[in-house]
Amino acid sequence: MKNHKLVLAKRPDPTVSADIFQLVEDHVPSLAEGQFLVRNQYLSADPAMRGWVMDMPNYIPPVALGDVMRSFAVGEVIDSKHPGYAVGESVYGRFGWQEMAISNGSDVERKVDPDDAPLSANLHVLGMTGATAWFGLTEIGNPQAGETVVVSTAAGAVGSIVGQIAKARGCRTIGITGSDEKAARCLEEFGYDAVINYKTCEDLSTELAAACPDGVDVYFDNVSGPISDAVMSFFNVGARMTVCGVIGISPAHLNGPRVARTLLVKRARMQGFLIFDHMHRLSEAVEGLLPLYKAGKLKFSEEVYNGLEQAPVGLESLLAGTNQGKVLVKL
Repeated sequence: MKNHKLVLAKRPDPTVSADIFQLVEDHVPSLAEGQFLVRNQYLSADPAMRGWVMDMPNYIPPVALGDVMRSFAVGEVIDSKHPGYAVGESVYGRFGWQEMAISNGSDVERKVDPDDAPLSANLHVLGMTGATAWFGLTEIGNPQAGETVVVSTAAGAVGSIVGQIAKARGCRTIGITGSDEKAARCLEEFGYDAVINYKTCEDLSTELAAACPDGVDVYFDNVSGPISDAVMSFFNVGARMTVCGVIGISPAHLNGPRVARTLLVKRARMQGFLIFDHMHRLSEAVEGLLPLYKAGKLKFSEEVYNGLEQAPVGLESLLAGTNQGKVLVKL
């Protein structure tokens, strides 16, 4: 049986582009005892991939040159010599950008029930993306009814779920995004109370003052940089800030401003968050998210690319911010 896969052929120079990946073909080896074969049906493209392909220190080692691109995927078990995985079961895990994956179960995050939701939903609202929003907001932000929650990259796969969870908990939600189209989606689909387009507003601080008359209690930070500098100036006493992404930090902003005074005066808490610290608790997040999803309180959209060879194109769109919804690849 043949297997097609995308391997990392070279490092970004300096930006991530489709040509750093190479499509290769090989044969699927025979299964050993304790292994099973997954036919991937959907692959994920995620912002973290920018860091995974860089040859620099990170929270996990970079993808090695010549290796299959690291990725979450959902697929069906089509052959098995493992007592815990039966042919026909659907699984979600770290199977990479390839058509087939041999597993011993160590890279499986959970079995999925196709009756709960479409398989693709397990790569976002019921997968790593949803868990990121759930744990990052509920455990670090701990939003209470009546509080003001601000979310950057508010129309993104994570940010949109954060806003909806906060809204379901009775919070006032403020989204920050980078286009009028995404701002409209935040209001109409994701239920934000107010949205700011940071690219077109004359002054972000002025817009924040109008949108957050009672200050900011919780900030879910997906970008850092100048946007977060502005939000922090509106922190209330006891504010909580989840640092989930730093894509907005350019070399010009590496050294400031200093945040210690804000954290001191407002007795605020600022905590970094990595979903990989929580993936062993994925079922807990799904237990919290699934009732919201089934009740229609978690809206989402997907940008689906067809065919393995389109995965790098989807990643380019995601990193450029031109995507509309969670970027997926359908095989």
